[in-house]
Amino acid sequence: MELRLLVIGSNGPAQFQLTNAILGREEFSKAVTGIPSSMKNTGQLAGRRVAVINGPNIYTKDITEAKRKMELKRSKCLCVPGPHALLVAFDLEQISLNDIQMPKLVTKRFGVNCLRHCMVLLAYEGPLEGGALDDRVLRSDWHLKELVQKFGGRYHVFSKDWRDDRRDVEFLQKVEWMVASGGGSFLSGRTFQRAESSVRKEEARIRRQRAAEMERAGEELEQRFSGEELQRQRQVYDYVVGAEIRAEAEMDNGWLRTSLARGLGTGLAVGAMMGALVGAVEGPGGMVLYGIIGGAVGGAAGGAAQVAIDNLEDRVAPAARLNFNSIFINRFFPSAPLVEPEWAAIVYVAGFLPTLQLTTPVPRTV
Repeated sequence: MELRLLVIGSNGPAQFQLTNAILGREEFSKAVTGIPSSMKNTGQLAGRRVAVINGPNIYTKDITEAKRKMELKRSKCLCVPGPHALLVAFDLEQISLNDIQMPKLVTKRFGVNCLRHCMVLLAYEGPLEGGALDDRVLRSDWHLKELVQKFGGRYHVFSKDWRDDRRDVEFLQKVEWMVASGGGSFLSGRTFQRAESSVRKEEARIRRQRAAEMERAGEELEQRFSGEELQRQRQVYDYVVGAEIRAEAEMDNGWLRTSLARGLGTGLAVGAMMGALVGAVEGPGGMVLYGIIGGAVGGAAGGAAQVAIDNLEDRVAPAARLNFNSIFINRFFPSAPLVEPEWAAIVYVAGFLPTLQLTTPVPRTV
């Protein structure tokens, strides 16, 4: 079973350093202190399959409140049916009195029951052995002690160097113990349920849209294979396409599109109203003119988030329009003529299907 970890943070790079530490690779460079849109990465932690979901920092001022709410919804879609753990990341050397209010912000965004799924993660640059760090967390720094207590006393200190994996097993045990103590369930609630429903509906819509394409791929496999080998190749194909469709549905679905439309509508309405008020000094004609201008500006601001959404979709999965069937056939069956080499996906099967990795050549930007 995949362990779903939703990572959140206040300011700075702590949550991105934590993501690197969990995945055991540099998914984010040291220069990254925030991201504009939610994203999901998968990997292994001490041999356990994990999915790590990152959203914008809680305190960041680089995005609007409307955009923050949109990305909060997207982060919930990326970890449906719900995260097993909420990891709240801080820099051990930069804990402030402000951070003591973090539990209130977390419960506001994820519900009153979320705290039992939370653990404080503290980024530290230095030796992790010995009891000095534990003594500091639990006794010396009163504001740090209070912060940890508000999250049920659960915490873990991790190294800022993602190559240092000496405490990976200990961290995984803490997370699994927290999950087990909560009955082995994941965090759920009304919004997570709505996110799951929207993702499933979008998956069904995409499958209907791609039905003919998938049928042609099945026929091509039947021409090449038979018996048990045909069944095996169908399983691989179904798994890869299913993962691709799921990733696309998590990134863009009816719930998110509705939120975007509301933001656009609100921008139009508020912009038009403010424009009309400014234009009132010019008389009725000025109200009309400035109202139109204000509406256009407000609408553009309300819809600007779509640009980031479109760009991020390319990072998570190749678009359905890239003729995935040809890519799949070309990768697994070298005798087939190459089709669309510029979009050739790399599909690696190691051992059995659950370990399958799918990546896309689209350059990654943060």
